[in-house]
Amino acid sequence: MGEIQTPTDLELAALISSKICHDIIGPVGAIYNGLEILDEDDDAEAQSYALDVIRNVTEQASARLQFARFAFGAAGSAGAQIDLRTAEQISRAYVGQRKHVLNWVGPPGHMAKDKVKLLLNMISSAITVLPRGGEIRVSIEGELEQPAFALRCTGTGARPPQYLTEFVAGEEPTEFNALNIQAYYTWRLSEATMMRLEIIKDGDDIIISAVP
Repeated sequence: MGEIQTPTDLELAALISSKICHDIIGPVGAIYNGLEILDEDDDAEAQSYALDVIRNVTEQASARLQFARFAFGAAGSAGAQIDLRTAEQISRAYVGQRKHVLNWVGPPGHMAKDKVKLLLNMISSAITVLPRGGEIRVSIEGELEQPAFALRCTGTGARPPQYLTEFVAGEEPTEFNALNIQAYYTWRLSEATMMRLEIIKDGDDIIISAVP
């Protein structure tokens, strides 16, 4: 793997913040539009439509924020472990806001925070593998202290994960931005947890794996 010019701590924090804002601004804007309809239109059908929009996008924004809290944030004190049931729940809520189905196969228990963060970021990358939707099958194998992750992505037009493929290959981006910073962060987490990322094409499927 080649050397990639790393952003400074301040640049990384700013880019992660931009990534989170990028994911949240759409649902928040839709909530605002729904409230405007409630204020300006007395028609019962329009009011019902606006309330449905507000409910749906509020759920979407909440799921994305909860996912970001665990995927990027501290989510506990240093050295904390995270319950895998919690990781599964927030992953299902996050993936369920899109046109994908999450199939989670793994044992219950607690896992080191950074390993869970790596898994969550791999799930986020897996969504980019299936632009037309499909199934993401998450497998957790081995001991929870030293697990192996495999995400099989099945669907029409499956392709290698956007941006992550280049980082795994050691290719340096022309610039870091809110679009590629999540893939970079995934790659950094794999280094921090001493797990090797691999991207494999298996027939029409794409498999993203992380092994000790």
